[in-house]
Amino acid sequence: MREQLVSTRTRPVAIWLLVGVFMIMVQVLLGGITRLTGSGLSITDWAPIMGAIPPLNHADWLEVFHKYQQTPQSQLLNSHFMLSDFKSIFFWEWFHRFWGRMLGVVFMIPFFIFLAQKRFTRGMTKPMIILFLLGALQGVVGWIMVKSGLVDNNIKVNHIKLTIHFMAAMVLFCYTVWFALKVLIKDGQKTVAPRLWNFTLFILVVLTIQLIYGGFMAGLRASLAAHTWPDINGMIIPTSMLSLSPALVDLTTNSITVQFIHRGLAYMLIIFVAIWWWQARKTQKDKLFYRLCWLPIAVVLLQVLLGILTVINSHLHIPVELATAHQFVGMLLLGVIFVMLFLIRKKLAS
Repeated sequence: MREQLVSTRTRPVAIWLLVGVFMIMVQVLLGGITRLTGSGLSITDWAPIMGAIPPLNHADWLEVFHKYQQTPQSQLLNSHFMLSDFKSIFFWEWFHRFWGRMLGVVFMIPFFIFLAQKRFTRGMTKPMIILFLLGALQGVVGWIMVKSGLVDNNIKVNHIKLTIHFMAAMVLFCYTVWFALKVLIKDGQKTVAPRLWNFTLFILVVLTIQLIYGGFMAGLRASLAAHTWPDINGMIIPTSMLSLSPALVDLTTNSITVQFIHRGLAYMLIIFVAIWWWQARKTQKDKLFYRLCWLPIAVVLLQVLLGILTVINSHLHIPVELATAHQFVGMLLLGVIFVMLFLIRKKLAS
């Protein structure tokens, strides 16, 4: 079945999937900019088709601005906004949604073309269905997140739902990467290293938890609570940690606790990935895995550096460029570790 999946006939499918991976990465990047610019609640309804068309005249702009003025964010935080101010935040949310729609188009049109050309093998049917379901789920989760910021006295979206939205995007991202690799890489190109496979999976789990806490950091704007490094407001272990009850609320809602855990996981990842890299260098030198095994240590170091720069520059505002780059490289790190896991076999092919 694997050899059936990897063939010249299916090569365009792999390229199509890789284009999708790139577009997902851009979509997450746009999501980060949307969040950091406070633009996420500027569009108050969900119109999957007609929502692709922005306001075309002054009357249309006044209508969408009026809807925004009814939201808690507008009334409690941005009551001073003029129409020009609103347009500046509307753009990023509209573009984020528009890119998501284009992502759907880029997946759907080639799908029918490849279907007509009979480029899909039987082994692709189930992954293809899962891929489309994950894409649809991401749109639904995104709207649920937005709705959480349009009720009561909320001036931003719920940070838990924001994190779920982000992690759903990461699942879609990883699944698309996996699908593309299944089409591109033959089993014979993989490295047999059972212990390293287990270690890579362990790092992937730790990184997943780290990304979840990255979502909490973003939703809570937790970097504003402590913008010093390597200490946290002059302390190694902040006294304001674990001050909320119950403990689960503190672990997910207390900005200082969240930042402490996020930093701690980053340090752990550097150590784990460094050990992993040292072990990976001892694998078969003629395999693709060996040639790429330097990537995780390089990316994790860049990720931590960007995290430090984001924190120490977060005073009254979180720096958009640094925070967006930090989030983007975090996603890149996830992709790299996922690729490394794919390139390792637990045992020889029978």
